[in-house]
Amino acid sequence: MSDAGQGTYPPLDTLKPVTENVWIVDGPTIRFGLPGAKMHFPTRMTIIRLRNGRLFIHSPTRLAPALKAEIGDLGQPAHLIGPNRLHYWWLPQWHQAFPGAKVYMAPRIKEQAGNRIDFDGVVLERESGYPWDEEIATLPVPGSYMTEITFFHRPSRTLVLTDFIENFEPARLKSLFTRVLTRLGGARGQMPRDMRLTYDRKILRHAIETMIGWNPKAIIIAHGRWYDKNGAEELRRSFRWLLK
Repeated sequence: MSDAGQGTYPPLDTLKPVTENVWIVDGPTIRFGLPGAKMHFPTRMTIIRLRNGRLFIHSPTRLAPALKAEIGDLGQPAHLIGPNRLHYWWLPQWHQAFPGAKVYMAPRIKEQAGNRIDFDGVVLERESGYPWDEEIATLPVPGSYMTEITFFHRPSRTLVLTDFIENFEPARLKSLFTRVLTRLGGARGQMPRDMRLTYDRKILRHAIETMIGWNPKAIIIAHGRWYDKNGAEELRRSFRWLLK
């Protein structure tokens, strides 16, 4: 089955503007899950152009030749971000294509990736001290399985999440098996149920309240339909199970 039939958001591998200095790229699917229950996850990258013209690349997707040319017209990739231990697959491709860019990785990526990540990078484990601090807030949220690093682009009020919200649209899923899994797993506009069990509720609640306090307009997520407006309200809805 083609990528277009697996819940993706064509056209793939091309820049799509979100707001001033913010773009997304919808990528192909990647299979993930337990043996015998793997499903196709559509992928999405976020690109933020900083005031100095350097590019912040969040959760890189595959680097098709046409996309590489588009990137060149935007600016110089400077910061390649692996935002949690599961989002690293295309980092080596980008690292090779843009050797001048620095790689930043969430804790345990190298453990998860094994030999696929054979280069050094900065571990994302603090809230400040990064080249993007003036424009982008960084919030690591630690859990027992993984730490997810969330980002907030202040000028555009864009919140960039990875797996904290997954929002699979049933109409885009051709497989009945996948539709059932996403419904049972809570991956329709919420944090998946299995992931909730890996976070301390007090720590997670504080993180979500911090994000709501940022008053985001848009929320970009890696899997499924993202939110172009009413970001704070969408956070309250998505995490009502935690905030109530």
